Amino acid sequence: MALTPFAAIFARAAERKGGAAAIEAMLPAMKPVDELRATTDDRWLACMARVVFQAGFSWTVIEQKWPGFEAAFHGFEPHACAFMSDERIDALLKNPDIVRNAAKIRSVRENAVFVTELAREHGSAARFFADWPLSDQVGLLDLLKARGSRLGGNSGPMLLRFMGKDSFVISADVAKALVKWGAVDKAPSSKKDMAAVQAAFNAWTAESGRPYAHVSRTLALSVGEDD
Repeated sequence: MALTPFAAIFARAAERKGGAAAIEAMLPAMKPVDELRATTDDRWLACMARVVFQAGFSWTVIEQKWPGFEAAFHGFEPHACAFMSDERIDALLKNPDIVRNAAKIRSVRENAVFVTELAREHGSAARFFADWPLSDQVGLLDLLKARGSRLGGNSGPMLLRFMGKDSFVISADVAKALVKWGAVDKAPSSKKDMAAVQAAFNAWTAESGRPYAHVSRTLALSVGEDD
C-alpha cells in the first residue's frame, strides 16, 4: 500500500473534527531549539522521573504529590541524585510524600547518572536532546531505552513531548492511522516497523512543512472507532 499524502490525511481529520481551524486549535506547541538548549538538566531529570512514576499509575496522584517528589529528590539536581546512597533510597521508601515504588525510586538515581554522562559528553543533557536530529527520533528512543532507566515503551516519547521537543507519539490512534494511511501493515513493534514509521513521518513533515508533533496529532484525529 502506498503512503497516503499528508494533505489527504489532514482533510480526513478536518472532516471528522469540525474543520481545518478545529484541527489547528488541537495541535501541540513545541519549544524552539534554543529554548530547549537553555533548559537546565534538573528539569530533564525531573521529567524522566515524572514519566517513569506516571507509567501505570494515576497521573492525578503524581501531580498532587509532585512538590513532595521535588523535595525528596533535591530538586532533581543531577549530581545530588546520582550520588544518593542506598540508605537514602531506603529512607525514601518510607516517605509518604512520594509514591513508594522501589524500582522507580532507584530509576531516579540511574537516570541521574545518565544525565550527568550526557552533560560530560555534550556540555549538557539539554543540548544533547535539543540537537538530536528530528529525522531520527527512533534512534533517540533506542538510546533512551538502552542508556536510561525505565525509559522504553511510551515513556521515552512522552518525555520528549512533555519537554517540548518536536516528536511523534505512537498512541493507539496513531498506530491505527499508521496502518490506515500506508506507513506499516500492522501496529508497529519491530525495528523494521519503527524504521518504516520514521520514514513515513519524515515524508509527511517534508511534504507539509509541519512539525512532527503536528503530524502525529493529525494522524490521531484522522481515525475513529469505525477504522
